[in-house]
Amino acid sequence: MQLALVERARAGDEEAFASLARAAGDQLLSIAYRILRDLGLAEDAVQQTLVIAWRELPRLRDIERFDAWIHRILVHACYAEARRGRRWAANVRALPIDGPAAADDFITVAQRDQLDRGFRRLPPEQRAVFVFHHYPAGHSPADRVNEWATAHPHHG
Repeated sequence: MQLALVERARAGDEEAFASLARAAGDQLLSIAYRILRDLGLAEDAVQQTLVIAWRELPRLRDIERFDAWIHRILVHACYAEARRGRRWAANVRALPIDGPAAADDFITVAQRDQLDRGFRRLPPEQRAVFVFHHYPAGHSPADRVNEWATAHPHHG
């Protein structure tokens, strides 16, 4: 079904592309947020990705590689957003007064904060490698390596 949508979108069908964008949107935003660690920047990267994808889709030779192709565009859009030099702004989330419903056995808030701060210090290229290694679920490590290699043709 997705291949038929890609083929129709590649031929200029705006509704087919809108369906592809809706289907991929949450995953693209999730990946962009994990790389950029800022929701506004991630939203901008996804928007830029979709604009570029629509414009470049007629030149996509192998429609079966659509997912890797759009992830490559997303990674480059994330790099561009990171280079813009916007300063990190704290994302504040209100927590319930009585605390979480269940104890977090895996990681404390302090540890999570320490990991987040360390992750933010990594350059976007290293964040992207980390994100594609651990996300998206359901892809084999070989799939993720292929997606990363497609996004970074000059590395290796």
